[in-house]
Amino acid sequence: MGGGSRDSRRGKGTCSAPRRATRTTSVPPPSGSWGGGTCGLAQAPPLPAPCPGVASRLRSSVAEMALDPADQHLRHVEKDVLIPKIMREKARERCSEQVQDFTKCCKESGMLMVVKCRKENSALKECLTSYYTDPAFYEECKMEYLKEREEFRKTGIPTKKRLQKLPTSM
Repeated sequence: MGGGSRDSRRGKGTCSAPRRATRTTSVPPPSGSWGGGTCGLAQAPPLPAPCPGVASRLRSSVAEMALDPADQHLRHVEKDVLIPKIMREKARERCSEQVQDFTKCCKESGMLMVVKCRKENSALKECLTSYYTDPAFYEECKMEYLKEREEFRKTGIPTKKRLQKLPTSM
């Protein structure tokens, strides 16, 4: 490209306003701009208010959804993290015999456990995988999670604290 002006390279229909600097500087803004605070940094002007009807409807629908104990909708984190966590805990309980066998073998073998405990490890993996891939087991854990969540939404007390016994004497 030749030695033309900067505007000729931009093309037609573009704004000719000067470009803003991309680096931040420590120079305080002029006194008339955005009402700079005592720290010398510029404060952004307030955003325009959204449509009042839309904001109130959105707020109320979110509040209703969050407070409805019988709501069956699952968030992404519940589907992908919390329910699988329950599945792992229950699968370990149900495969307790294989877990004990593998643990015993590992303690006896020491550093050679990788080689000596292959049979116990594969039995444990097979047992756990059978539960992890079972859709009925997933639904069972999902319903358990929904029941716990419903109780939390009703009472406001987490399951762990609800299950702890209260002291009888104070």
